[in-house]
Amino acid sequence: MEIRIEKIRKEFDRYPALHEVSLGIKSGELIALLGPSGSGKTTLLRLVAGLERPTTGRIFFGNEDASWKPVQERNVGFVFQHYALFRHMTILDNIAFGLTVRPKSTRPPKVEIRRRALELLDMVQLTGLEKRYPNQLSGGQRQRVALARAMAIEPRVLLLDEPFGALDAKVRKELRKWLREFHDRTGHTTIFVTHDQEEALELADRVVVMSQGRIEQIGSSDDVYDRPNSPFVFSFIGDSVNLPVSMAHGDVQFGGEAIGLQHPTDGTGQIFFRPSDVSLVSEGPGISGKVTAARRLAGTRIVEVDVGTSATPHHVEIEVPLDSSAERGTELRFRPTRWKVFPNA
Repeated sequence: MEIRIEKIRKEFDRYPALHEVSLGIKSGELIALLGPSGSGKTTLLRLVAGLERPTTGRIFFGNEDASWKPVQERNVGFVFQHYALFRHMTILDNIAFGLTVRPKSTRPPKVEIRRRALELLDMVQLTGLEKRYPNQLSGGQRQRVALARAMAIEPRVLLLDEPFGALDAKVRKELRKWLREFHDRTGHTTIFVTHDQEEALELADRVVVMSQGRIEQIGSSDDVYDRPNSPFVFSFIGDSVNLPVSMAHGDVQFGGEAIGLQHPTDGTGQIFFRPSDVSLVSEGPGISGKVTAARRLAGTRIVEVDVGTSATPHHVEIEVPLDSSAERGTELRFRPTRWKVFPNA
């Protein structure tokens, strides 16, 4: 099912939670809505679900305008952070619930409902647990039951709102891999809300980065990590370093000195780079500073460096090779190898 969101604005008591957001989602695509709290990602998901109504704008399911359709007519499946399973029902009855409460005219026979529920139980790798109750399962198993229940109604769209937020890190990692494989088998159009960037980058076909009710960038995991298009995206996705710079005569300057990088326009701005995207230089232009701390992290060494002048000091962390001689109190010079300058407005 293709979804098209056109200039959606949502206000709560005249406060804009979304500012004319537009987004196209291809049929069978897994999209992650990624952003900090208050960015509007859950509001957008609830608008797609029909749990909220837009102030202005439209939402299409295929060629059908679903903007004002009630949730019951949209045929969407939900999976939330806190499972929302019925504690008094067996696992099989939980999965079958959406089918058993259908109007009699569209309700499948009991035999068919049971067959479909058992098939889904097998699909989520919980065969043999159909007679258990939710409190007899682990958190990860309960979340798989919640997904199976959402799939039982054969939804046109699957909506996931922080589905792994209540689970520990190890279980989250296992379920991420499992969910991606599950999506590839079923091919449902899926919208996934998360504030966990690792989750979004690992799972999604495309990531929609949101901030303050607006979309900052849409792209693949490689796009948003390697080619961020704004200071917000650069600082929100992964670790980053940013420093104030000036640009003159084609050179990028920090603290009034050229650092060996070129930029086509003059002015002032901010340079952003990843801590791992630097090289140490023994001479020539670069960013100089004094090492204040150094520690090992797996196969690299993390070095904290004070750069700039006494009047405008800056503290940065960069990664250097393990065999580097960088120790506390030593001088160090480095140059970004992959970077981007965002000129000041």
